[in-house]
Amino acid sequence: MRAGQARPGLAACKLGMLFKTFSAAVFGIDAYLVEVEVDVSPAFQSTFNVVGLPDLAVKESRERIRSALRNCGFDFPAAQSVTVNLAPADIRKEGSAFDLPMALGLLGCQGTFFGKHLGDYLFLGELSLDGGVRPVRGALSAALAARERGIQNVVVPEANAREAAVVEGVQVFGVKTLPEAADMINAPESFRPIAVDARRMLDEASQYGVDFRDVRGQGSAKRALEVACAGSHNILLIGPPGAGKTMLAKRIPTVLPPMTLDEAIETTRIHSVAGLLENGRGLAGTRPFRSPHHTISDAGLIGGGAVPRPGEVSLGHNGVLFLDELPEFQRNVLEVMRQPLEDGCVTIARAAVSVSFPSRFMLAAAMNPCPCGFFGDATRECHCSPPQIQRYVSKISGPLLDRIDIHIEVPAVKYKELRGEVPAESSATVRERVMRAREIQLGRYRGEKSVYANAQIPPRLIRQHCAISAEGEKLLEMAIQRLGLSARAHDRILKVSRTIADLDGAEAILPRHLSEAIQYRTLDRTYWA
Repeated sequence: MRAGQARPGLAACKLGMLFKTFSAAVFGIDAYLVEVEVDVSPAFQSTFNVVGLPDLAVKESRERIRSALRNCGFDFPAAQSVTVNLAPADIRKEGSAFDLPMALGLLGCQGTFFGKHLGDYLFLGELSLDGGVRPVRGALSAALAARERGIQNVVVPEANAREAAVVEGVQVFGVKTLPEAADMINAPESFRPIAVDARRMLDEASQYGVDFRDVRGQGSAKRALEVACAGSHNILLIGPPGAGKTMLAKRIPTVLPPMTLDEAIETTRIHSVAGLLENGRGLAGTRPFRSPHHTISDAGLIGGGAVPRPGEVSLGHNGVLFLDELPEFQRNVLEVMRQPLEDGCVTIARAAVSVSFPSRFMLAAAMNPCPCGFFGDATRECHCSPPQIQRYVSKISGPLLDRIDIHIEVPAVKYKELRGEVPAESSATVRERVMRAREIQLGRYRGEKSVYANAQIPPRLIRQHCAISAEGEKLLEMAIQRLGLSARAHDRILKVSRTIADLDGAEAILPRHLSEAIQYRTLDRTYWA
């Protein structure tokens, strides 16, 4: 029934009527089903109450719904008491996604959907005052929740349709306006569900705008990044301003293995809940690259809020978290990263709720070697005293440094390298070597839960998979004694050595692999003390 036509069932409304629809609310990155119960009964004065622990955005929906109904030519119950219950009533509801199901519930109470059963539909959408349906957060999670509960039809804003349609086993319909949603209920045969090819969508979305060949020189830094990507190791770039640390870091995702469909769906869920997914984009096809400013708070980095939302460590899940100017970050902000770095997830506890967000990311950080940035530079003089340098470096705690597998110096680029004619390797070439090394690791750790790369080797498996020869034992012992390395740094060296050996196609870790891994512990060397 379209706007402007007579609406049946108003007399029934005056006698009181109850109508139910289904929607979904997001909790963390998961969604749970919400039953939207709309009751209209006679009253001396018109009232509109929303119960079921709604937040302010949900309470304000009554004004949007009233205007949307009237501007679309629908009747709004006059001299009636309207009560909307969002069940389960003991869990807080937030956001504007309940506008559409509440409005449809009101229309159902007026007999607009006479004889229609909506138990097999889930509705999401924010209403504009003219009846338009605006995009909402968490459409993908809602579609997954609908499939788990056996609901076959999901009605979402058109801008969210491709995102929700990625979920197999449900029919997704995209609507632009409230009258269109009402027509779809009355005449479902006139509407076709959105059909998408998820794998093709992923291929189309997995294009990067940068490439490793853009970076001139920096051969040692590129090698370190290749090793880091091959084993999913955390890396710290140390060098003067203008050396290209940020430029190198931005190209890390281009040499990581392409995202699988499961990884893309998981990443898309997080970005959708955070409201960062572009409207009309069905999947996040490229690995995330998050680069928060050093003034970020611990809640912004880890996540938080009255209703917990994902932070930067979760937005970087399956991708790269880049912290530029690492010593400038507040110490307490850096320290809260220990849990996600070790566990691959972050738990945010509140008085009433506890939410876990995935946060399996590769940490890349950059810093100057000293406050002025020119310590060790061959062309520019450093004006920092040894105590100043020590205080600057000591802003990064030892436990955090121990969790960074590779420390690499990035010197200023020489003029000949900058203007050289020899083309640099492309990201595609480097990615091929990285993927071969990753395939070796996947085969090695098959059957081990949550271990997919050398960086995740648990301590109980280090001796088994990182065995070294007698010559290697002597080399490692000498390095640990001279550099004063911790037990965790010892394990990191062995893991990085294993990755270098995998890139080399070697079964055993050779002394040259150990030697290269030891060179990647720049900040552990005594001259930094």
